[in-house]
Amino acid sequence: MTKYIFVTGGVVSGLGKGITAASLGRLLKARGLKVAAQKLDPYINVDPGTMSPYQHGEVYVTEDGTETDLDLGHYERFIDEDLNKYSNLTTGKVYWNVLNKERRGEYLGSTVQVIPHITNEIKEFVYSVGKKTKADVVITEIGGTIGDMESQPFIEAVRQISLEAGRENSLFIHVTLVPYLHGSEEHKSKPTQHSVKELQGMGINPDLIVLRCDEPLEETIFQKIALFCNVKPDCVIENLTLPNIYEAPLMLEKSRFSEVVCRELGLQVPEPALSEWTEMVERINRARSHCVEIGLVGKYVGLHDAYLSVAQALCHAGFSYNVHINIHWIDAGEICEENAVKMLSGLDGIIVPGGFGGRGIEGMILAARYAREHDLPYFGICLGMQIAVIEFARNVAGIRDANSGEFDEQCKNKVIDFMPGQSEDIVKGGTLRLGSYPCRIQQNTTMEKWYGKIHISERHRHRYEFNNDYRKQLTSFGLCLSGISPDDRLVEAVELSERTFYVGVQYHPEFKSRPNKPHPLFSGFIGAALQHAKERKI
Repeated sequence: MTKYIFVTGGVVSGLGKGITAASLGRLLKARGLKVAAQKLDPYINVDPGTMSPYQHGEVYVTEDGTETDLDLGHYERFIDEDLNKYSNLTTGKVYWNVLNKERRGEYLGSTVQVIPHITNEIKEFVYSVGKKTKADVVITEIGGTIGDMESQPFIEAVRQISLEAGRENSLFIHVTLVPYLHGSEEHKSKPTQHSVKELQGMGINPDLIVLRCDEPLEETIFQKIALFCNVKPDCVIENLTLPNIYEAPLMLEKSRFSEVVCRELGLQVPEPALSEWTEMVERINRARSHCVEIGLVGKYVGLHDAYLSVAQALCHAGFSYNVHINIHWIDAGEICEENAVKMLSGLDGIIVPGGFGGRGIEGMILAARYAREHDLPYFGICLGMQIAVIEFARNVAGIRDANSGEFDEQCKNKVIDFMPGQSEDIVKGGTLRLGSYPCRIQQNTTMEKWYGKIHISERHRHRYEFNNDYRKQLTSFGLCLSGISPDDRLVEAVELSERTFYVGVQYHPEFKSRPNKPHPLFSGFIGAALQHAKERKI
């Protein structure tokens, strides 16, 4: 029978529930179990697709095209399992589903209420991921902080699941903060005690308590929390703040985290096979041979989580080359003709990630031009590819007013635009191309060199495409269309093949990068940047 693990958070938000859940997933997988992970988010948006990156960070996209919370990126990077539409549920989606069922008469005239209709919808979602994936263990993280009004239906739903599945098949892990008071030079357990009491008032007794702290805890703290929060002494686990998040599974396992979880769930499984992960962490922590300066030119650099997967993918490639990646977070809106050289010089590579809207576009175009004219490695992702096309059209092909229909609807030369059959009147929620799509790579290109094959599949999240009316004109000036959809309808990648690395892709390769398996295009980009760094220092 599928086992269910629920991860809640207390005291404050941002404690790393997602990293804790992802680490546990990695540890259980290393013990030979099939693991599925999901996140329940209490906000009323149907999904994070229309939310500002400044409020929510990046939108992570699964293989099946579901727009999800960024914690799912942590799950995939740690557990290395593709997630799906059953991996993220919001309050908005719950009510959307329930109201649609009510309109269709599926409740047979019943008065629709939070209990049982809302909670039943949540329970059905949690059960579905286990059925869909045939997982041995389903790890469900509940967003927000215990005591939040909006998360109460989720708490009630998982309480009911625990009763239905049986306590032997369910486990509650509560992640809390243990603050350190420098004035008295001591840790305080009272916030954790109050948080657990709040959770118990909702009918849930945590089986394990994970203590987030910046300094190592004294033994008395573990004893006090075990006693006052009614858990076994070895079920209180220390979770220290780490400089490298990929150390988290190993650090938690030092406290026998997965062993205790398996014991409490009655799982008879082997010891975790962590040699590969351990070797990777040791490689990450090793002294680096070089430092590579990468300029990330974006619209939302004020919140680094807006580009979390891109930053992680850059680091993954850096691990494989044993180099340190120093990311320069450059606000595209601050780049202009007068300061472009000053802002962009000294870099070993420029990456322009995805985004929507017209703010900062001219600064990105200047960055792409600088990279092209100075033979600097350039990597454009989604919007970054479109920027490369616009810059090339303007400054190489001589189409001075080239632009995207997204930024200038009245533009005569829309080298980026809606494709025939698409509508400008579509609603914002749910963009036109989401999830995995195939691509055919042209031979003898930078793309083929790094992928090592000509048929690939990558995840998309965008609404505008390369305008096919300009294919012949732009290629005649040297732009290579190095990735095309199998039906030859859509341009998926462009490049300047004679350069070491000047590539733009319409998709999001960062979503498939793993710490022990960097994405080939990020490897190619960092490899070219490393070569540039060595030449710069000669």
